[in-house]
Amino acid sequence: MKGFLLGKFMPFHKGHQYLIASARKQVDHLTVLVCSVQAEPIPGWLRYAWVKNTYPDLDVRHVTDENPTEPSDHPDFWNIWKATILRNLPEGTEVLFSSELYGEQLAEELGMRHVLVDQVRSAVPISATMIRENPQQHWEFIPEEVRPYYIKRVALVGPESCGKSVLAETLATHFQTVFVEEYGRTYCERFGMDLTQLDFAHIAGGQLYREDEMAKKANQLLFCDTELLVTQIWSEVFLNGHCQPWIFDMNHRRPYDLFLLLAPDIPWHDDGTRAYAHTREWQFERLWQELSSRNLPFQIINGSFTDREEKAIAAVNALLSDSE
Repeated sequence: MKGFLLGKFMPFHKGHQYLIASARKQVDHLTVLVCSVQAEPIPGWLRYAWVKNTYPDLDVRHVTDENPTEPSDHPDFWNIWKATILRNLPEGTEVLFSSELYGEQLAEELGMRHVLVDQVRSAVPISATMIRENPQQHWEFIPEEVRPYYIKRVALVGPESCGKSVLAETLATHFQTVFVEEYGRTYCERFGMDLTQLDFAHIAGGQLYREDEMAKKANQLLFCDTELLVTQIWSEVFLNGHCQPWIFDMNHRRPYDLFLLLAPDIPWHDDGTRAYAHTREWQFERLWQELSSRNLPFQIINGSFTDREEKAIAAVNALLSDSE
């Protein structure tokens, strides 16, 4: 027997997971239609990715027809949706699963049987609207795959030997979350410091991958030991001012809620992968220029290690207070 369910999944949450789990127990083949229109606030491709990555073994399809959202929006509402749905379902689909009362009429229009699952939300007391209004309050109902969309990201940037790695770990411990290690350091320790454009492509890609993986484990807040603006500037140092366009593109596209810009006012320490003590002031000014000109939210962190920790914690607390 074949069945299906559909929704906006805006966002995908544990109530949807309960619906999917209930449906797949009752059919041999389950199709999930993730329906989106361009005007919606969360991109449809992202919602599709959330569901597909959570259920790689299911038949998950992204439906992008610009259909009306309510029966009052168009006199032919039901026929429009009937055509869209049937075009995207395997032949022989006969059961519609939903947690909404509209499912009864939709099933009738499709000539299918309707199975209503937990319409009163007693099993999983959550809705997408509740999460959109206050994701932090309803964090427990947000699946791991979706949490990166809602976390606050804090990037630690600055010249080499300014305590970014130590401070990132300290902040993660203080705020009971995780941090992203600097991939460039790992890469250079393994492959050396004679870096080419291809090396910087690997470093940038590795940094993004590490951040995406740790974001799933973060407790509402993620600390990133560097990001691609730092990669861009290191590329400029090694490659006579040049950087690959896609690294520019990605460091402009990926948002951070706060940058902590660490000043080079502590002693430089040679750990075997550092060789640019003479460029620390230039790197600091270069980062300050980029952050300022792009109106990015940043706080300069300077002074002793104790001072830096206190200033960083205060800046993050202010960020959290502003978001409440």
